[in-house]
Amino acid sequence: MVPHVYARADMRAELLRRSLSPMELLGEEVMWRRKTGEEIRVRLSGRPSEEPQTHSTTFEVIVEDITEQHRLHEQLRQAQKMEAIGQLAGGVAHDFNNMLTAILGYTELLTDQIGPDKAIGRDLREIRAAAKRAAALTRQLLAFSRKQVLAMAAVDLTHVVRTVTPMLQRLLGERIAITTTLADSVGSVMADVAQLEHLLINLSLNARDAMPEGGVLTFTTGNAELDGAYTVTHPGARIGRYVMVRVADTGVGMPPEVQARIFEPFFTTKAHDRGTGLGLAAAYGTVKQFGGYIEVESQVGRGTTFTIYLPKASQPAQVQGASLPVNAPVGTETILLVEDESGVRAFVKIALQRFGYRVVEVGSAEAALILMKTFEGPIDLLLTDVVLPGIGGRELAAQVGRERPNMHVLFMSGYARGLESSDGRLDAGAQLIEKPFTAQALLTRIRQLLADADSSAA
Repeated sequence: MVPHVYARADMRAELLRRSLSPMELLGEEVMWRRKTGEEIRVRLSGRPSEEPQTHSTTFEVIVEDITEQHRLHEQLRQAQKMEAIGQLAGGVAHDFNNMLTAILGYTELLTDQIGPDKAIGRDLREIRAAAKRAAALTRQLLAFSRKQVLAMAAVDLTHVVRTVTPMLQRLLGERIAITTTLADSVGSVMADVAQLEHLLINLSLNARDAMPEGGVLTFTTGNAELDGAYTVTHPGARIGRYVMVRVADTGVGMPPEVQARIFEPFFTTKAHDRGTGLGLAAAYGTVKQFGGYIEVESQVGRGTTFTIYLPKASQPAQVQGASLPVNAPVGTETILLVEDESGVRAFVKIALQRFGYRVVEVGSAEAALILMKTFEGPIDLLLTDVVLPGIGGRELAAQVGRERPNMHVLFMSGYARGLESSDGRLDAGAQLIEKPFTAQALLTRIRQLLADADSSAA
């Protein structure tokens, strides 16, 4: 045995001791070191053999280089671990969002009744602020677990980067310079613009924290072809044409052991008050939900580069129009409310009735379908949760649409489990308000939806 081959001297000594015994060596995995210093993983299998003529004993060993096999196994194990964590995080976020919706809603209703000047009004504002911070955490958990509901559209990735960089410069400060190398005519990708912007913001904030003394943040876009070689080293990846965006910093970099865990939720190397450890986890989940891939390259002292590949879309990018402002969130229309969580249902009903709407409430899609057959008069809006026991909200909307094609639909959701068949993607043109929401946000969204419908009819 050659001493310098073994990465660990104690392992060499142990294997030498065992080779002198009559025992076989079966599938022992050890680390070897090449002359270049590169470490490889090998599997050793051997047995003692006696030379019949000299009666001397030798030890025959088969050495198998399993470095690549081990790396692929670790990638698969990591992917399975991330999937399991995501399922847990998504389930927790779904239930938590329902509770937060009730907390935020009733706090807002009480604040309106009491007034802002009283001491209890200040206490209610503190409760509301804490609930909003909790809501921000659940949104990141949903992003990581790929359970957020997405409003997908064909978008120009280069245009999104150009749009977001001026805001990022103000966010990152003067000590960090932003440079761009953006390719024109890269084609479009299917993405939720708001989530795509949030993804770039998360990566930029991570870069800022890695450059405490300042530095350079570079955005690059372009086209990419992922071939068979890429799919071999990236389990689950598909061969095809992609649009690439690269975010590179000149920061402190990361060692390999940190890179291996960088996308795990709540894993962070930052101080307790500098982050929750959810920013990169949310970025990972968002990219996966877009059908893409994200990878990281980093060296200590040399900076970090995140590269994202998103599948190229067949349709051209859509122009994102601005929403029209709504003057007052009041109305007189009839709304069918379908929500299985009683606390959320009660809060929404109170908020809608307080601002003039007529509300018909049920706790399931089945009850809503029965009510629709007997209800006399118009129903202007179906306000339904996406996730319902039995028939889901999207199927309910489809059935109702066949019976009452002029009725508008607004989905509520804090968890896209009901949309798994399309990876949490709503149909084009579908309207959604994400839990947890405030009464003001809900009323504004409903008024805007109904006002837009009235202007279209006119």
